[in-house]
Amino acid sequence: MRALLVEDEELLRQQLANSLREAGYTVDEAPDGNEALYYGREFPYDVAVMDLGLPGVDGIQVIETLRREDKHFPILILTARGHWQERVKGLEAGGDDYLVKPFHTEELLARLNALVRRSAGFSSPSIKAGPIVMDTSSQRVRVEDAELDLTSFEYKVLEYLMLHPDEVVSKTTLTEHIYEQDCDRDSNVIEVFIGRLRKKLDAAGASSPIQTLRGRGYRFVAPE
Repeated sequence: MRALLVEDEELLRQQLANSLREAGYTVDEAPDGNEALYYGREFPYDVAVMDLGLPGVDGIQVIETLRREDKHFPILILTARGHWQERVKGLEAGGDDYLVKPFHTEELLARLNALVRRSAGFSSPSIKAGPIVMDTSSQRVRVEDAELDLTSFEYKVLEYLMLHPDEVVSKTTLTEHIYEQDCDRDSNVIEVFIGRLRKKLDAAGASSPIQTLRGRGYRFVAPE
């Protein structure tokens, strides 16, 4: 999953970015409102973390602008502002949830995971597709009673496909959601990850849930 992290306090931003990456997120960092608008307009995100007290354009304005421009990814607001009116203002601007500083990183990660799931139409951290069960909290995947041994990138590819079942997902889309912005993005590597996933899923008894659509990409269909 790809996250936009908007926070002007450098130390906190670095700490949160590291925590998000350790949790499996691909992260783009913005230190102010102008960069946040640039990233939000230019790149596809699964979720954003937005501080309100930003230099340049404040967080409320960033959220309002992105929503006017039909950017629908969920946004978790971070604020040091203790008044409930400020939190309500952020939600009314288009935010989906909020945390008041100081906060525990574990809570932030739990809230982000919930926002990503709900935006994809799932209420539970456990996603079931036939014999395949993915726990998005622990990032474990089981087929029947066998746990699959997946690399970080294999998990990211499978997670994105399972959160978008029956949708045609291009290699470009997968690349944009699993790689950092400044990484060397070779979309052919996606074919390698897909090939590995197919072998592991087939060996565990989940027959061919990932379809290849020539010239268009891939589609995850729950096996019977």
